[in-house]
Amino acid sequence: MIIRLRSAEGQARVDVDPSEDITMLRNKIAAVLKVDVSTLVLSADDSGTRIIDVPAGQPVGGQGLRHGDILYVAFRRADEPAQAISASALPLVKQDAVDDYLEKQEGTVKRNRDRTFCKHGPSGMCEYCLPLQPWDSKYLEENKIKHMSFHAYLRQLRDKNKTAPITSAQYLPPLDELELKVKVPCPGRGHESWPAGICTKCQPGAVTLQSQNFRMVDHIEFETAGMIENFLKYWRSTGFQRFGYLYGRYEPYPEIPLGVKAVVSAICEPPQEGAYDGLQLIEPNPEAQDVEQAAQRLGLVQVGMIYTDLTDDGSGTGKVVCKRHVDSYFLSSAECILAAENQLKNPVPSKWCETGRFGSRFVTCVMVGTAEGGIDISSFQVSNTAMAMVRDDIIEASVEPTLMRVKQLTTTHYVPEVFYKYKNEYGIMVQDAARPTFPVEYLLITVTHGFPQVPSPTFTSSSAFPIENRPGIDLQDLGALQRHISSAKLTESLSEFHAILYIYGLGIVDQIGKDLVAQIATTHDEALAKELLQSVSWQNLVMIMKESAGTHSSPAVGGANHANKDNAAAGSRVPGAPWPCKYCTYVNAAGAGSCDMCGLPNE
Repeated sequence: MIIRLRSAEGQARVDVDPSEDITMLRNKIAAVLKVDVSTLVLSADDSGTRIIDVPAGQPVGGQGLRHGDILYVAFRRADEPAQAISASALPLVKQDAVDDYLEKQEGTVKRNRDRTFCKHGPSGMCEYCLPLQPWDSKYLEENKIKHMSFHAYLRQLRDKNKTAPITSAQYLPPLDELELKVKVPCPGRGHESWPAGICTKCQPGAVTLQSQNFRMVDHIEFETAGMIENFLKYWRSTGFQRFGYLYGRYEPYPEIPLGVKAVVSAICEPPQEGAYDGLQLIEPNPEAQDVEQAAQRLGLVQVGMIYTDLTDDGSGTGKVVCKRHVDSYFLSSAECILAAENQLKNPVPSKWCETGRFGSRFVTCVMVGTAEGGIDISSFQVSNTAMAMVRDDIIEASVEPTLMRVKQLTTTHYVPEVFYKYKNEYGIMVQDAARPTFPVEYLLITVTHGFPQVPSPTFTSSSAFPIENRPGIDLQDLGALQRHISSAKLTESLSEFHAILYIYGLGIVDQIGKDLVAQIATTHDEALAKELLQSVSWQNLVMIMKESAGTHSSPAVGGANHANKDNAAAGSRVPGAPWPCKYCTYVNAAGAGSCDMCGLPNE
């Protein structure tokens, strides 16, 4: 049968038998279009939503393809630079799973039949009960939603501009990243490059600051309140401020149309030096590679950061001073720049932007004092404009926390004009130049936070492992790991984020063992636990822990070990005597029904 093709290169056709493998079809298409087969994206419709992505071994006829059908083909050529993604390559961008899910949702806000104005029957529909679009301003205002969701904003742009299908040669991405640098060389090429010359084609436009009406992430949810209490434990013990990275995942947030929430599963505290009035991170972080590897194996990503800004009020009642409020500041200019730098490191991949990325879902959380003397979490992001201004070196922190400073134009560094609008003393909206400073509130986006009503944590260990990088408070060593693992069954004790990080950082367990540890932590699979116990690298870790503990053993324990070895050599087990576990070889006390080390039963 003949399959017709439509792509950015025009129309073509291939001849294929329905019984042939789908891989054969892809190879024939790549040969006709003269492109790399690994870059092909096949779609059954011109919108690019019905992607044909089936594994090898499936027949062409089994995919619903018939003689004369049209396939829409997108691809990336080998000679295309990575920084300049063409429209044909945008479908190849691997988005977050939550983005792919929300793009397929209807997203409209359902409304019930109005008893007063609806005159039709139960199956009818009119303007009073017609579903609302997710960006409807009246709905957002009535429900006190200050910022619409990112996907609502994206659909508003696509609906307004009526863009061509993503697989079409005429497709223009609806999203655009702000560029504030002079283009070098000039696209017009009519003069020498900056700083020798400049024109309207290479000169960036002026920036007019305004509150961003959408946000990339709408809510941040901590799986348990216990992780916040454990994070605060260091400040309560020392009075020093504390910093941590948030690891979790992104999920749909049904409270807002097409909303996204960041679910925090764990907090990792990097090496740092704390003080009463601040802290300093130790860079480069020697643990970063192990942490990222463990997070990847656990299916987690870095979703934000959290730090404390707390001062005891001196009353002895546990209350703290309220330093951040409407009359002072919520996030200082230096903190805004820090947030922007971290957001730039964690962009959101998007096929709807010509650069293949747009914005960030990285959230900044600050533990602050409330007006009542309690402790609360304030969550923020900075706008995409703030990210662009930090990336292109346009702004810098000011000594006044409520003000952001615009850098000066020099002969080697171009800074565009920056304006902001505000109401003057007469209530009239006026525009003013942001030189030398402007309020940081123009860059801030508030994010709500909370805890689930029915907690379902990722890590379920009943005993806590000491948290990393807490000298004098928590001590991580082999003895602590042995006590933690022997406190419960292996499938439960390994379900502890900080214990997993410690195992990864030891360098004793091999890569296969590390993968098993991560799988056991999230699946609690007994078969995987037995496989881990039988691995050589895990047995090495167990032996090292035993030797480490043996240096502090009493003579009685040593004698029991010798007696038990004799019993094991004789192939018998004396009732009421210590016994060795046949899985991990750990010698258990008499009467124990399961192994104190690995948690497996005494069989």
